[in-house]
Amino acid sequence: MERSVFGAGRARICAVVATPRAKEFRNLLRRALQETTTVELRLDWLANDRERHEALEWLRKFAPRKATFIATCRRRRGGGEFAGGAAEELFWLIRAKEAGCAWCDLEVETMEELRTDSLRGFGLPPKVMLSIHDFRRTPSLPAKLKMTGRGEFAAVKIAAMSRKLSDSTRLLRLARDTDRVVAVPMGEVGLPGRILALREGGALVYAPVAAATAPGQVGLQDLLKLYRAHELTRQTGVYGVIGDPIEHSLSPLLQNIGYVSAKKDAVFLPFLVEELGEFLKMLPEFGVKGFSVTLPHKQKIFRYLDECEPLAEEIGAVNTVTVKKGGKLAGSNTDYVGVFRALQGKIELTGSRVVIFGAGGAARAAAFAVTKAGAEVLVCARREKAAKELARAVGGGVLRRSALRKEKFEALLNATPVGMYPHPASSPLEAGELRCSLVMDLIYRPLETKLLRIARARGIKTVSGVEMFLAQGIAQWELWMKSKAPERAMRTAVLGKLRNEETKFRPT
Repeated sequence: MERSVFGAGRARICAVVATPRAKEFRNLLRRALQETTTVELRLDWLANDRERHEALEWLRKFAPRKATFIATCRRRRGGGEFAGGAAEELFWLIRAKEAGCAWCDLEVETMEELRTDSLRGFGLPPKVMLSIHDFRRTPSLPAKLKMTGRGEFAAVKIAAMSRKLSDSTRLLRLARDTDRVVAVPMGEVGLPGRILALREGGALVYAPVAAATAPGQVGLQDLLKLYRAHELTRQTGVYGVIGDPIEHSLSPLLQNIGYVSAKKDAVFLPFLVEELGEFLKMLPEFGVKGFSVTLPHKQKIFRYLDECEPLAEEIGAVNTVTVKKGGKLAGSNTDYVGVFRALQGKIELTGSRVVIFGAGGAARAAAFAVTKAGAEVLVCARREKAAKELARAVGGGVLRRSALRKEKFEALLNATPVGMYPHPASSPLEAGELRCSLVMDLIYRPLETKLLRIARARGIKTVSGVEMFLAQGIAQWELWMKSKAPERAMRTAVLGKLRNEETKFRPT
């Protein structure tokens, strides 16, 4: 088990308590201490001096002495919420020491303002963490970080915005040589690096109990129980999903719940990937053994593959890549399985006419699935050339959108992203265009899209994309893990998450 200046195991997970009110401060702190013994107290988030005084007075009287508290009163100049100057910041950090905080976080801007070579005599907590933040980019970094200040700092934190994955890896390298560096890649691009920071030797990783205090933070419960960041080692299998956007993906929930349930030493991470080539160069750095491919990379990935299963090659889209010995990339497609299983028992595909709305990677998998089941496919898409290519590939036809209001079909499958979180109020089609017995939306978030609500209101049978999502994801899990997936646990987790979100997505 890796150790740092903060300890080992869960002690390296730092719960962040940030709220405007002292009463909520107490509640969040109690919740934090149920999960970890290391807590950052964001005094700058408290609404005013009265709230700060009340929170610290409670801490002095009631907080357990065995816990490690890091007091932070970050000023706005350093990216925090505190409106006061350096002197006021030091005042509250001194008060935090009196309340039982052994650590404080002091930003480099305050050190520059103090114009001093030593912090001795200021009355600060005995252990000081020097923090450096760059919310715009990851700056040039030394090959090795020298702990400056004649031992004045017990740790150094560098938090920087990751604009590309290589920014995260540059930052994490600094943590490999010493147990006193806290490396924090920020932003959605930096999220995988943040989760892997402890594995790379980082002294600490931050996780909010409630409100996030920096871009790209992962909540305390997810960091501990879904990603198990404190248990990851160099032997842990790293898998992921790549796409742009990626924040909507529930693949990390699906796959990680499977790993936890089956007691697999593996973790599944979301990678926001704009440039596919850059991600592939980073595979050895992250130690990725396999990844799921989503928009917009399902067809672009072909040029980078060393081998591809015949069915995926025929479909012309890959949603699953396995990294084999020597870094060779092998492509396959489980979307095909997902569509077929989602429709099984809900419609007789043999001899039916099915409209595929869209012509991208997901549309191709859907078209091949229903064609091989004996259906006649008609492709309707905004991009006429892509529609013709897909229709030709499956021996089907092309349908103009205007024909949807005139002809009848057995089924219509939406394979466009219109209506997907975070834009659930949109529908790719209108009520009058749904002249069919069944509508399936390949989107799974939200659970019931606006398109499906429109269809249901017309008395049309509906199939949520979650059925396809579960089937294709479980097939991926079994391909990579080479064992039977804990389907019930995985299904329960995903459906529970989506049902909890339904009230948020559904318009009032």
